[in-house]
Amino acid sequence: MTFSIADAPFDTLPALIARHAAARPHAPALADDDDSLSYGELDVLMDRIAAALQRDGLQPGDAIALCAAASVPLAALFLGALRAGVVVAPLAPGSAPASLRRMVDDAQARRLFVDEASEADFAGCGVPITRVGVLLDDWLATPGAKPEPVEIGSDSPFNIIYSSGTTGEPKGIVQPHGMRWAHVKRGVPYGYGPQAVTLLATPLYSNTTLVVFFPSLAFGGAVVLMKKFDARRYLQIAQRVRATHTMLVPVQYQRLMALPEFDAFELASFCMKFCTSAPFPAALKADVLARWPGGLVEFYGMTEGGGTCILEAHAHPDKLHTVGRPGPGTDMRLIDEAGRELPPGETGEVVGHSPGMMVGYHRRPEATREAEWFDPTGKRFIRTGDIGRFDEDGFLILLDRRKDMIISGGFNIYPSDLETQLREHPSVAEAAVVGVPSQQWGETPVAFVALQPDATAEPEALRAWLNGRVGKTQRLAALHVVDELPRSSIGKVLKRKLREQHALYSVGQPDR
Repeated sequence: MTFSIADAPFDTLPALIARHAAARPHAPALADDDDSLSYGELDVLMDRIAAALQRDGLQPGDAIALCAAASVPLAALFLGALRAGVVVAPLAPGSAPASLRRMVDDAQARRLFVDEASEADFAGCGVPITRVGVLLDDWLATPGAKPEPVEIGSDSPFNIIYSSGTTGEPKGIVQPHGMRWAHVKRGVPYGYGPQAVTLLATPLYSNTTLVVFFPSLAFGGAVVLMKKFDARRYLQIAQRVRATHTMLVPVQYQRLMALPEFDAFELASFCMKFCTSAPFPAALKADVLARWPGGLVEFYGMTEGGGTCILEAHAHPDKLHTVGRPGPGTDMRLIDEAGRELPPGETGEVVGHSPGMMVGYHRRPEATREAEWFDPTGKRFIRTGDIGRFDEDGFLILLDRRKDMIISGGFNIYPSDLETQLREHPSVAEAAVVGVPSQQWGETPVAFVALQPDATAEPEALRAWLNGRVGKTQRLAALHVVDELPRSSIGKVLKRKLREQHALYSVGQPDR
């Protein structure tokens, strides 16, 4: 294929897949445990999906929602919708049903595609539902159908990623095609191409997965999807398919490296491994570099976009305590609490500007404004909420998270959401949730509650009550009943003291 992604100012993923299908129709594109598609087959299926959406009245800019485990049909639906100019809102299976229905409503989704496990969560949502898998065949346009061509620009919305799907109003991040194109172009130096085989064990609703999934296909490689991560099985598949690329979150790397038989697997095919979404301990990076062939790249950034730091760990083994330097075309700065830019060497909140930036939070203009910072020239930056400093070589060292977000198993958990739910219990007067270290998840949420006067409640009963109301990834590992929450002189709950207090308890961290 003579087309060069490196030299192109902009293109779309559906157009690139069509080119691969024309040049290499029998080359593998997608595979999972049950299905596989060549590029020719994928291109035909995308046409049928796009034509079916148009038949159902969807116009460019309209949205659909997807809620299913990673699979070839789900991936094809995502890609086919893009060909019709339709915006995709991928949702997390296992989230609380009420939260899922709010996200469908917020996205203004015209259609909903689910798997069998998720279908009951959307009962009564008022949106036409189609089952992913065999039942999708009855919905597809007839074989050979072609969609009407649509015009897609760099500002056209690509997808809506929901960063918080627990309680309250969900917050949808609208990413345009230009932002995804920036992710594709970022992959030029990382060995993607027709020979690449990318193994993905993180879900397709997560931006963590998508920043590698889309470039893998854009460059004509094959993608192998796992519905659920299992460390030993991951290594078995990687060895069998001779995987060259992967994206994993830190806790997955930890579980893989901890397997006694890790070194027995043949992994020499790997070209590049990626990581993002959560703090990646320097010692773990060093272990991966020492024992797993191929390069290791850590991305630091936000789903909202703005700034991305890239640590090519294999090239900078002395910088493993950092998250790397700002990527190509990225302008990252530090600001103080008043929003003033700080000089080099100072510590402050990280803000960033890059070619890959969200349009905004869907239907949330106030939240969008809160996430933005503008320099004196009017240049737009996205605030990360993280505190850090740049070392003398321009590598970013993260010191703390300004927000109290918990990152568990690579997924974001917002303590305020869980606190709101706990306060709905009639026996609870106050609640605070903190993240504590977890061998299994990296971090896990733990709650502290103060009871109403004269109320009684067993901690385990309260924990079970809360865990029955939230999605699996948000479940509490422990709950402690205390007389009162520790506060500062101005009334702010001192979460640092709560973490210290939890360490004094000999309480296990059960599976969520």
